[in-house]
Amino acid sequence: MKLFYSPNACSLAPHIVLRELGLPFELIKVDLQQHLTELGEDFYRLNRKGQVPVLQLDDGSFLTEGAVISQFLVDQFERKDLLAEINTVERYQTLSWMNFIASEIHKAYSPFFHESYGEESKTIFSTLLNKHYAWIDQQLDGQNYLMGSNFTIADIYLFVVTRWADFIGLDLGHFIHLTAFMQRIAHRQTVQDAIAAEAS
Repeated sequence: MKLFYSPNACSLAPHIVLRELGLPFELIKVDLQQHLTELGEDFYRLNRKGQVPVLQLDDGSFLTEGAVISQFLVDQFERKDLLAEINTVERYQTLSWMNFIASEIHKAYSPFFHESYGEESKTIFSTLLNKHYAWIDQQLDGQNYLMGSNFTIADIYLFVVTRWADFIGLDLGHFIHLTAFMQRIAHRQTVQDAIAAEAS
C-alpha cells in the first residue's frame, strides 16, 4: 500500500492507524502548493479533489478521506479494539465521534489555513472551537479515551486535528482532561514514529 500525505495534515491519522496495525506501506509526500508528489507525479491525477490523504491499495485502487481510510483499514484487518465490530452500539458511537470531529472540529480549522478568510471569521471559529473543546473536555473527565477505556480511531483523529491548535495559537491548556488526553496519545510509540517519519 501507498499513503500519500502532507506533513502535519490530517493524513497523519491514517498514517498512525497503519502503524498501529503493523502493516507494510510506502509513504509518499505531496506538495499541496504545487500539487506534485515527491516523485514528480501530478497529484490531481490521483485525487481530483487535490487533498490528502490518498491510500493506494495493492490492487491499484484508491481511497480518499482520512476517516474512511482509517475505518477501511481496521475493518480489513479486523482490529476490533480500534473499531468495534459491525452491529454493535460501540461501533456506531465511535463513528459518531468520527463524524463530529470531521464536521465540527476539523472543518473549524479551515479558515486559519486559507488566506481568503478574514480576522472576523477566524475569531468566530476560535470561539466555536473553544466551545466544542469544552464539551469534549467534559466527556473526557474520568476516562482516558473518547470511548472510555478503549483506544480507537476516533482518538487518533481527534489527536491529529487538535495538534493544529498550536499552529494557530489557540490555547487549550485550561482544558485539563483534553490536555492529559493529548499527552497520553503523544506518548504512544506508533504516534511518535509517524510524526518522526513525516518530519524526516
